[in-house]
Amino acid sequence: MIGEYSGLHNSLKEGLEKNGHEVTLIGSGDGFKKYPMDIKIESTIFEFPLLKTLAKLIDKIFRISLNEIEIWLKTKMILHKLVDYDVVQLVNENAFRTAPSLQIPLIKYILNNNKKLFLLSCGTDYKSVKYSIDKKFRYSILTPFLNNRNLKKIYKPILKYLTKDYIKLHNFLLKNINGIISSDLDYHIPYIGDDKYLGMIPNPINIEKNNFNQLKTNNRIKIFHGINKRNYVKKGNKYFEEAMEVINSKYKDKIEYIKSIDIPHKDYLNHYQNCHILLDQVYAYDQGYNALEAMSKGKVVFTGAEKEWLEYYNVEEDKIAINALPNVNYIVSKIEWLINNPNELKLISKNAREFIEKYHHYINVAKEYENIWSKN
Repeated sequence: MIGEYSGLHNSLKEGLEKNGHEVTLIGSGDGFKKYPMDIKIESTIFEFPLLKTLAKLIDKIFRISLNEIEIWLKTKMILHKLVDYDVVQLVNENAFRTAPSLQIPLIKYILNNNKKLFLLSCGTDYKSVKYSIDKKFRYSILTPFLNNRNLKKIYKPILKYLTKDYIKLHNFLLKNINGIISSDLDYHIPYIGDDKYLGMIPNPINIEKNNFNQLKTNNRIKIFHGINKRNYVKKGNKYFEEAMEVINSKYKDKIEYIKSIDIPHKDYLNHYQNCHILLDQVYAYDQGYNALEAMSKGKVVFTGAEKEWLEYYNVEEDKIAINALPNVNYIVSKIEWLINNPNELKLISKNAREFIEKYHHYINVAKEYENIWSKN
């Protein structure tokens, strides 16, 4: 498995290993999140202050990324280890995190030296970005940009998928892979009807590592908000922050608000261990990996839980997760409802855990992958 930025591949690896398979995970660990890797490939040379400045200058003037060239060279050096696998899976279209022109030769080597190659859609790629930019979703992570084109710099890492080079990479992958698998409805919906699309497999959650503790609501309600600065606008964090200003002023004796910024994934988990409510993201129809992980621990999560999700899983609104909308007053009203009805917190907590066990159990999800891989 190549690439990791949410925990999906780590949990899938654990499930596959439980089922008797051998798995190698390759990637950068995704910066400050520091996800475990069997083979770690990341840009380190240009993190030194002087070299970092030089790399930025060359990128700005010549449109050449020294960081991407470093990753490409490091990947080339270990390619001989990436052979004779029954299945190779890319975490997304930019799994190697280097330029498309450098990725295509790497992928060709993978294709020529392994049996099958699959692509995940569990993050931004050409299809999902195009679907969003065409306003086919009611709202998406592109909504802030569509409302304010001055955010173009912030959205550069997403908009790059619409450039000529990334479209070429997308078309190359589409032609050569065995199939595409999505991880949730935000990526499933854009791919419906695509010839290479094999369907959605929900994110795998290792429930053995995420113990469930029934919420106790006899003291203050603890609300946790973990912020990734790079994705602040895209996740809609401003709506949570503004809502919490209102909640803090009205219920300061009833709540405790905890906020973290850019901390490693392991520390992130520890920070919200004792919280009741977790504020995840606004611009989503379905839950991402962080939300599901928190739900498995019995947290009441504000995240994507749109009507499409309710219909897909045949569940009721506000019984498993709270759908977060880009509307401060709405978020305030939902948090107030939970503060004033602590028994609802306990009910949602219990339901959330049961939902994860039913649809996201990492061993069962691994079996779903095995089934699709073997048939395609």
